[in-house]
Amino acid sequence: MQTFQTISVIGLGYIGLPTAAAFAGHGVKVIGVDVNQHAVDTINQGKIHIVEPDLDTAVHQCVTNGTLKATLTPEPAEAFLIAVPTPFKGNDYEPDLSYIEAASKAIAPVLKKGDLVILESTSPVGATEQMSAWLAAERPDLSFPQQKGEDSDIRIAHCPERVLPGQVMRELIENDRIIGGMTSKCSKQAVALYKTFVKGDCIITNARTAEMCKLTENSFRDVNIAFANELSIICDKLDINVWELISLANRHPRVNILQPGCGVGGHCIAVDPWFIVNKTPDLAKLIHTARLVNDSKPEWVIGKINGAVIEALQKNPGKTIADIKIACLGLAFKPDIDDLRESPALKITEQLAEKYPNQILAVEPNVETLPAKLAAKNIHHAKLDKALEEADVLVVLVDHKEFKTIQTASVGAVIVDTKGIL
Repeated sequence: MQTFQTISVIGLGYIGLPTAAAFAGHGVKVIGVDVNQHAVDTINQGKIHIVEPDLDTAVHQCVTNGTLKATLTPEPAEAFLIAVPTPFKGNDYEPDLSYIEAASKAIAPVLKKGDLVILESTSPVGATEQMSAWLAAERPDLSFPQQKGEDSDIRIAHCPERVLPGQVMRELIENDRIIGGMTSKCSKQAVALYKTFVKGDCIITNARTAEMCKLTENSFRDVNIAFANELSIICDKLDINVWELISLANRHPRVNILQPGCGVGGHCIAVDPWFIVNKTPDLAKLIHTARLVNDSKPEWVIGKINGAVIEALQKNPGKTIADIKIACLGLAFKPDIDDLRESPALKITEQLAEKYPNQILAVEPNVETLPAKLAAKNIHHAKLDKALEEADVLVVLVDHKEFKTIQTASVGAVIVDTKGIL
C-alpha cells in the first residue's frame, strides 16, 4: 500500500484542523493552509482557535515535533485535502462552491503527476467532478480522471467526514470512512492515505454516491429531529411534558425518538438536506418538509419567550417592558462546543435583541467574546451567575453542562426551557 510523506490540508477549521492533527500525529508531514492569518499564527504557536476536546494537546505536540505547520499559501505535497465551507447563495438554498473553487485554483500551481486531491467539504452531488474540472482548466499540462480515467496524472476523490463535534479526535480514527473516487485507482489511493490513521473500515464507492451518502446521513438526522421538534409543539398545545412523553415512548423496543430543541444548527444537518432539495425539488418532499419544520422552530420559541415576558411583567407590576431582562443560555448549535454556525440559538438571540434592545444577556461559556454582529446589537455577554441574578426571563437554548447544575428553586425568573434540563 502506498505511503505518503507530505500532505496538505486546505482549510483549518472544525474539520480541517483535527484532520491535519490526526495525520501529523501519525508521522506524516502536514502543511495546513488557511486564508485566516490569525488561525495560521495561532496554530504555528502550537495553539488552537476553536474548541474541541483533545485537539489542543494534539496540535501542540505536532507543531512541537515539526510534523504540522500552517501557512497562507499552498506548498507542494503528495495529497491535498480540501476542507473549506460550502454555504448557500441566492434565495433557493443554492450551494455556493466558491470556496472549493478558490481552494482548487490555489493548489493547482503546485500539483504534479501522481498527486491525490480529496474533497472533504460537505458538497452537493457533482461537486467533486466540478472541482476536477476547475483543476483541469488551471493545469492543462496534467490529465484528470474525466479526461484519462484510470490513466490520469492526478487522482480525485470525495471522502466526507462523519464526526460529532466534541468527539472529533476519537471519531476521526474509529469511524468508518466512505471513499468515493472518480476511478478505482483514485479510490485505492485515497484508502491508502486514510489508512495512515483510520482504524474503521474504508468503504469504496464512487464520488457521486459518497457525496449523496453524507447528505443522506444528515438528512436522516434532520427528519428525525423534525419529528421531535414538531412533537414538542404539539405537546405544548396539549399541555403534555414532551420530555416525559419521549422517555416513555422510547421504552418501546423499536422506537428511538430524538430530543427536541430550539431548531437545528451546524454546518451539516442544517445545510446538507437543502443540497438534496435544491437538486431534486420535486422529489425531496419529506426532506423539504423536515427542513421547514426545523427552520420554523426558532420563531415558535420566540413566541414562547414573548409570552414569558408578559408573565414576567405580571409578576413585577412595577416594571415596564423596557425593564425586562432576558437571559439567553447558549449560542452554539449544540452543547459544550464553541461552533456558532447556523445556530438557531444565535438567531433567536439576535431577533430578541431587535425587539428588546439593551435587554438581552447572552451566556455562552465556550466563547471569550461575542460575534461582532451580536455586540453591535447591544447584546451583553454575561456570566451565568450574573444572568441568573438579573434576568426576568431565563431562556435555555443549549444544554451546555454548565446549565444543567442550575437550581430552579433559586431562580426567580420565568423560565423557557427548550432542552428540558430545568
